[in-house]
Amino acid sequence: MLGVDSAVVVPIKAFHAAKARLAAALGAQERAALARRMAATVLAAGAPLDRFVVCDDDEVAEFAVANHAKVLWMPDRGLNGAVEAGVAEVGDAGYDHVVVAHSDLPLATRLPRLATAGTVTLVPDRHGDGTNVIALPTDLGLPVPVRAGQLPPPFGTRRRPRRRPAGRA
Repeated sequence: MLGVDSAVVVPIKAFHAAKARLAAALGAQERAALARRMAATVLAAGAPLDRFVVCDDDEVAEFAVANHAKVLWMPDRGLNGAVEAGVAEVGDAGYDHVVVAHSDLPLATRLPRLATAGTVTLVPDRHGDGTNVIALPTDLGLPVPVRAGQLPPPFGTRRRPRRRPAGRA
């Protein structure tokens, strides 16, 4: 936001397929409702920037429009491919900087403050090996690492060898 024309890109998975790891604790409707609430929080955190939702699901597309976001339809690309194509499309639309934020961040706030000219900002996940939020110039031409295990050291902690205590084999 500081000195650049910025936008926010949020990839959103079909709500009926979201949060499957919580199936033992929450029913399908509860998981879908949770995914919707978190996505709404992330989209609100992107204001006042223009917000774009990368998706391949009609329900998600309707949700995006209802939450003041533009839809970037990206079927059959997978998460990284869809995000990279979305970032390229936002850049082609004239935006200088993009903030990519996952849709399942329940405490997301003030995403625009991450968009600063000439910088790349990474917000790693709690394990330190994926990226919950990345802000970068749209013309950088780098792949956008968003899945776990894709951050290079020193960011990706799972790629570092474990240290053994002295005296142990």
